[in-house]
Amino acid sequence: MGYKMKNSVEKIISTNGVVEKQPLEKGVHGVTLNDGTIIINSKLSPVQQKLAEKHEKVHREQITRGDLSYDDDNIYWNGKKYSRKNMNEGFPKLEWEAEAYKRQNKM
Repeated sequence: MGYKMKNSVEKIISTNGVVEKQPLEKGVHGVTLNDGTIIINSKLSPVQQKLAEKHEKVHREQITRGDLSYDDDNIYWNGKKYSRKNMNEGFPKLEWEAEAYKRQNKM
C-alpha cells in the first residue's frame, strides 16, 4: 500500500497486470494501485525487488477478490473501513498485510 489515490476503479482487474519499477519514497518497497498496477521501488536490491513484487501480488489478488480497496482517506478490508490518518501502512499485523507477509514467502 503506501500510495494514495481515489477509489474510482470499476473494471475487473487482471491478475497478470502491469509491474513497473520506479523510485519510491524511503521505506516504501512497493505499492499496488486499485487498477492492479504494481509499482516496485527501483532503489531496492534485485532480491528485495523480487520479494516486494511477491508481496504486492498478494495485494493485487486481495483487490481482485474484492476484499481490499482504498482511497485517499481510508482502506477498506472485508467490508470494514479503516482510516489512513494515523495508520502505519505496511504494519505486518494489519489483516491485509498479515496475509501478504505470510504468502509472499510461499510464492
